[in-house]
Amino acid sequence: MKAYVFPGQGAQFVGMGKDLYENSEIAKELFEKANEILGFRITDLMFDGTDEDLRQTNVTQPAIFLHSVILAKTLENFKPEMVAGHSLGEFSALVANNVLSFEDGLKLVAKRANAMQVACEIEPSTMAAVLGAEDEKVEEICASINDVVVPANYNTTGQIVISGSISGIDKAAEKLTEAGAKRVIKLNVGGAFHSPLMEPAREKLAAAIENTHFSKPICPVYQNVSATAVSDIEEIKNNLIAQLTAPVRWTQIMKNMIADGATSYTEVGPGKVLQGLLKKVDRKFPTFSA
Repeated sequence: MKAYVFPGQGAQFVGMGKDLYENSEIAKELFEKANEILGFRITDLMFDGTDEDLRQTNVTQPAIFLHSVILAKTLENFKPEMVAGHSLGEFSALVANNVLSFEDGLKLVAKRANAMQVACEIEPSTMAAVLGAEDEKVEEICASINDVVVPANYNTTGQIVISGSISGIDKAAEKLTEAGAKRVIKLNVGGAFHSPLMEPAREKLAAAIENTHFSKPICPVYQNVSATAVSDIEEIKNNLIAQLTAPVRWTQIMKNMIADGATSYTEVGPGKVLQGLLKKVDRKFPTFSA
């Protein structure tokens, strides 16, 4: 079975999607439609902007979404049998899987990005990558700290991202280092994604999702919150809403896809981050870039 996966925030780069725009009329039409929907020329920032432009959450998320979705729509013989997306990438996966229209998917991503950016401004917060520590130890240490700090992304074997207040991250980093973690690296992100601090954004996104049409998927989507294959529309919507304050269970998603019969793993979008994560789970499993 062919698994298609879609990257999340952090995969962006200046020039992303430019080749699609210049070489495909379908892609050019979709990019221009996106400029109209968003109310600004995101293509200018994607193709010729700066790294700083692309690091802004309200630009990063729709940019990665557009690159991933438009690439999927221009692929020959694109017939997914299972899909998943890392955080933001779940929206790309749902559009590629015909659950959401291109227009509705982009509007939800823009709403999500703007709501998350506003939530980040309420309280200073951040994230940190923890390398070389057992999942259970990271969970135990986060739970022992009074400030807000939680596991946010279970990315791959031996790599978890934690998320929370500045003080919570600092305290967790100290305890994790003492407990034997190889490294704890603060990330250059706008705030504490996938943590309780995203509750204001979750509420705004929930209202938007409830007012958006969802269709039955072509194939199961392995969702971040449950890490399992989901086809029920209401369950998809509920998981999508919960995702903003819940952890991304990517390690388990990769393992479940393989256990459920995946024979290949194609990353659709900018970069090769997800292929690298899978290699740490199963080095022999075949991976491709779209």
